[in-house]
Amino acid sequence: MPPLSRWFVKAALLHFALAVSLLGWLQTSFGPAGALAAGLRLAALHLLVVGWVSQLIVGVAHWMFPPLPRDRRHRRGHPLPPTLAFGLLNAGLLLRLVAEPALRSGAARGPWPWLLASSAAAQWLAVLLLVVHLWPRVRGRSGGHA
Repeated sequence: MPPLSRWFVKAALLHFALAVSLLGWLQTSFGPAGALAAGLRLAALHLLVVGWVSQLIVGVAHWMFPPLPRDRRHRRGHPLPPTLAFGLLNAGLLLRLVAEPALRSGAARGPWPWLLASSAAAQWLAVLLLVVHLWPRVRGRSGGHA
């Protein structure tokens, strides 16, 4: 498994553990209630869907999709786009984990709206970089793009 695939898979597992732990904590009597709990629950679900499922899929896709033709220097594509995507996606997830509960708790003033918007922008850019990176490796049986 290539190193970048391992990064995505390991980050996915960490997000899975964090999300399940957070959701479990929210179900106990020790967890917060009200708007803060709602914001944390939403952020935890985002960690499950984007942090765990999406990163696991991307890590396996980077590993398993057909390599580029042999005359290419990087058989899995240039490493810069997916490396940037990895950083942007995980930074966006962590920003969301902080900003979402703060906004739901009524902290509309301050940096929270901007942090949440930055989180969304970072994740969106990460998705675009991943599509650009993986697109050339999706080919038909003849090796041509279909």
